[in-house]
Amino acid sequence: MEVGITIQHAYEKQHPWIDLTPIGFSYVIDFSTMGQINRQTQRQRRVRRRLDLIYPMVTGTLPKAQSWPASPASAASPAAPPCSCPQCVLVMSVKAAVANGSTGPLQPPAARKNMPPSGAVKLHPPPGPGAKPLDSTGTVRGPMKTVPSQAIRRQASSTPAGVTVGSPASPPGANGKTGRVALATLNRTNLQRLAIAQSRVLIASGVPTVPVKNLNGTSPVNPALAGITGILMSAAGLPVCLTRPPKLVLHPPPVSKSEIKSIPGVSNTSRKTTKKQAKKGKTPEEVLKKYLQKVRHPPDEDCTICMERLTAPSGYKGLQPTVKPELVGKLSRCGHIYHIYCLVAMYNNGNKDGSLQCPTCKTIYGVKTGTQPPGKMEYHLIPHSLPGHPDCKTIRIIYSIPPGIQGPEHPNPGKSFSARGFPRHCYLPDSEKGRKVLKLLLVAWDRRLIFAIGTSSTTGESDTVIWNEVHHKTEFGSNLTGHGYPDANYLDNVLAELAAQGISEDSTAQEKD
Repeated sequence: MEVGITIQHAYEKQHPWIDLTPIGFSYVIDFSTMGQINRQTQRQRRVRRRLDLIYPMVTGTLPKAQSWPASPASAASPAAPPCSCPQCVLVMSVKAAVANGSTGPLQPPAARKNMPPSGAVKLHPPPGPGAKPLDSTGTVRGPMKTVPSQAIRRQASSTPAGVTVGSPASPPGANGKTGRVALATLNRTNLQRLAIAQSRVLIASGVPTVPVKNLNGTSPVNPALAGITGILMSAAGLPVCLTRPPKLVLHPPPVSKSEIKSIPGVSNTSRKTTKKQAKKGKTPEEVLKKYLQKVRHPPDEDCTICMERLTAPSGYKGLQPTVKPELVGKLSRCGHIYHIYCLVAMYNNGNKDGSLQCPTCKTIYGVKTGTQPPGKMEYHLIPHSLPGHPDCKTIRIIYSIPPGIQGPEHPNPGKSFSARGFPRHCYLPDSEKGRKVLKLLLVAWDRRLIFAIGTSSTTGESDTVIWNEVHHKTEFGSNLTGHGYPDANYLDNVLAELAAQGISEDSTAQEKD
């Protein structure tokens, strides 16, 4: 969390980048590209800001040492002016309780004013049993005023060692100003335990808490509002108990082989990719001739491929097709007009599968196929229900694609490609519409339209297998990433995405033919 806060502070100050080497991590974060660069290997990975997490849990200064966690010597160095909000004071009391093994309830911290940065005073522990030094050096950052020993004893008896908090019973001369220990010695284990311990301490202290319970939403708006609410209430001196974020549930409970069933109305339980090639002997001009009508008197408007006027020759300067550059044609179904020269060039730069897609309205002529690499698609029923679909079982789809070498239809022929995250598990409700989506997904699989080879939008890795504009649900029991259930519009949305690829109910009949 301390690393995250450091990156966030640099981001808010609009720094172009931040070097994490001083805190023991050999990385540079580039905010312009949202990338993480390894200083040793120069390997790059994408990073993103999460809005669905509780932030901040803790604040403070990071150690200046070159390793993590900080060495004991760095703990003795002067700390920066600490935050004195009730939330941070509470975090420090939790840290002290964890370090000293204290399990009893802690007194709630009172709201205090920010202390001045100057004025570190030495306070000797008062005599008597149970009195302990406040830290390894006996130093507490606080105002340059003498604190009566009676007030120190009262605080030492009611709070864990290592933490001082303001008390309503403090004498007026003390002004209620105290300090807290810096976070230089906070290790990763305690950081992970702070969120849970924070809520427990609030409840155990008897102070009425205000739970913020809108962290279970499917969009990032609710968690963001919850985090902002928590920060504002904490700044106002109100204790806040944020509910724990829901867990990510990617997979269903274990299912035995005897419980896995075939899907009624769908033949087989798996199929492999079949690589369909365009019919040999068909030139691009012969393919496009089926979809075009010649225009003798073209309108005085732009060809949206080359951006030249239709009344002038095509502006395309690539390989020379056999047609004349001044010829103009109109697509038969959508009616959009282009230079035939440009359409032939566009076809040659595509998959050359005998199909054509209008660049303006995306109307598909012929049967569109993709460049999905070889693999296997499995599908069956499991006896569990998806959130939002309690009245039916679940269709599970498993995609398996191994890494390999790119073919002539891929971006970099002859170069190897990676296949991350396989096998990928996806889920559909076993309803009438869910089975309809499955049948169309099978058509899309046969036409090699589910996956493609390109650059991952998640990791930034190039020459890897990526999704091809047909969204799948990969979360079984949650919807934290937006790729799970419940989602009332998902089935309709994926049907629309399949239609955009030229796959509809008519496509299933065509595949049978």
